[in-house]
Amino acid sequence: MSSSMINKIQQYKVSSVLNNDRKVYGKQFLCDGKDETCWNSDQGSPQWVKFTFNSPVMVSAIKLQFQGGFAGSRCELGVLDISGATPKSLFQFSAEDNNSVQEFVLTDSLCGTAFCLTFINSTDFYGRIILYNFDVIGNTFE
Repeated sequence: MSSSMINKIQQYKVSSVLNNDRKVYGKQFLCDGKDETCWNSDQGSPQWVKFTFNSPVMVSAIKLQFQGGFAGSRCELGVLDISGATPKSLFQFSAEDNNSVQEFVLTDSLCGTAFCLTFINSTDFYGRIILYNFDVIGNTFE
């Protein structure tokens, strides 16, 4: 049975942080479980979140909660190659521009240790993303 794997993530990286203010808008707020904190990117597209597990996992869905007006309109989740630069397998989806938690079930599960969630476009004119909650659903091979 698939479950949240957010606590199994070893490392996060983000493309940018609004005004470099990591104490207020940094990546640590992606998965802290608090509704009043968020990761807020700086302007520009694309924006991304890279995350790595200690051992291979099978990702079957992701959950995202944006701030309306600052959502990823065209998005993709990919498995990164060994260099961490190029996604090998991609799941493309479109998010709604609202404040609700949205779940995106992958048509085919992605297997790997390193992933990149890319927000190709944003509903914000300047390309900013505001993400309050982020969760990865799937299974480990243990």
